[in-house]
Amino acid sequence: MKPIDVIEAFYRPGSRSYATLVQHSEQVTQKALAVAAKVPHLEPNLDFIAEAAMLHDIGILATDAASLGCHGEHPYLLHGTLGRKMLDGMDLPRHALVCERHVGVGISAADIVAHNLPLPIRDMRPVSIEEQIICYADKFFSKNGNGNGREKTVGEVLEEIGAYGADKVDRFKVWLEKFSG
Repeated sequence: MKPIDVIEAFYRPGSRSYATLVQHSEQVTQKALAVAAKVPHLEPNLDFIAEAAMLHDIGILATDAASLGCHGEHPYLLHGTLGRKMLDGMDLPRHALVCERHVGVGISAADIVAHNLPLPIRDMRPVSIEEQIICYADKFFSKNGNGNGREKTVGEVLEEIGAYGADKVDRFKVWLEKFSG
């Protein structure tokens, strides 16, 4: 499976949404593979990481995110579940779970209920080592253009995550420790 072929099944090459998705996904893929290389003892599947990291944000197209070139009808928060549906439809269930579980540092069923989020009530936190690595790597790059493609510092990532609660910061800090090699 070639991730770019999957992307091109949904996105028009040359469009703003395509460029946004591919640039961000390539950055996340490179970071995820570098992280995975530091933790061979955890036995991450590098081929899967390379594929799933490229596809983790495929659902943005169906969201109302004009700044990304996406003109769908759904709130951006739903891009993970939308991506899961898209990839499940292509018989890529493991890749689909990465889409759903990478948002934030993962979203728990309790968070969905407590904050009345427009998501199915189920746990959407990364489970596998590959899911965790991709979610972790994703936090270092924005799609909104505000960072000009640069990698965020750990401090910037922690500050952004902190807006969603101390438990999210704690989860990210566990990954910092786990993935430091």
